[in-house]
Amino acid sequence: MEIKVDSLLILEHTIAKDLFGGVEWPWDVIPKISEFIIELGQTLSAEKYDRIGENIWVSKSAKISQTASLNGPLIVDEDVEIRHCAYIRGSSIIGKGAVVGNSTEIKNSVLFDSTNVPHYNYIGDSILGYKAHMGAGSITSNVKSDKSIITVLYNGNRIDTGLKKFGAIVGDFVEVGCNAVLNPGTIIGKNSSVYPLSSVRGVVPTNSIYKSANTIVEKV
Repeated sequence: MEIKVDSLLILEHTIAKDLFGGVEWPWDVIPKISEFIIELGQTLSAEKYDRIGENIWVSKSAKISQTASLNGPLIVDEDVEIRHCAYIRGSSIIGKGAVVGNSTEIKNSVLFDSTNVPHYNYIGDSILGYKAHMGAGSITSNVKSDKSIITVLYNGNRIDTGLKKFGAIVGDFVEVGCNAVLNPGTIIGKNSSVYPLSSVRGVVPTNSIYKSANTIVEKV
């Protein structure tokens, strides 16, 4: 499995497609999200999007709970549902038809269209692909305990990301089980599933089932 953008993500399913242009690795976009949102927001149609605060653009078709906290820079795309007590800290893009649920926190991340983070999730410095689903209580851990630079373990080698804050790249159609932890620098390939209560690090191949660090099987 390659860990390039096109191998993990269908770019036609995000308003942030241009963010990924010309990057070598998918995590290279993490430091660019905030500036990209501010630039893109200026171009959004006032007929389709309301500007509700400084650098906050929300589609008129989005459903936002009165108890949700929205902070910019932020784009909330069409038909999004943001539920009770969700906390979006800023520098985030919430794709079309996505669900951000009860007490979920999102920071400096891109959620592709139809992504679901519906129950008690933390998504930080991460990319979640088209129709990815995070089970209740599952999180992306985005900082190492010693605050050192995050590396991606791939084919026995470590790739230096240059980032101290980087959670996970979750490919299209991925299912992450309840209360799983995606450790800093985790990459999960398309169509893969992660067992509940897993502690995941490194690269999970496309079309796989992650049962444990020593048991990753191909889907049949």
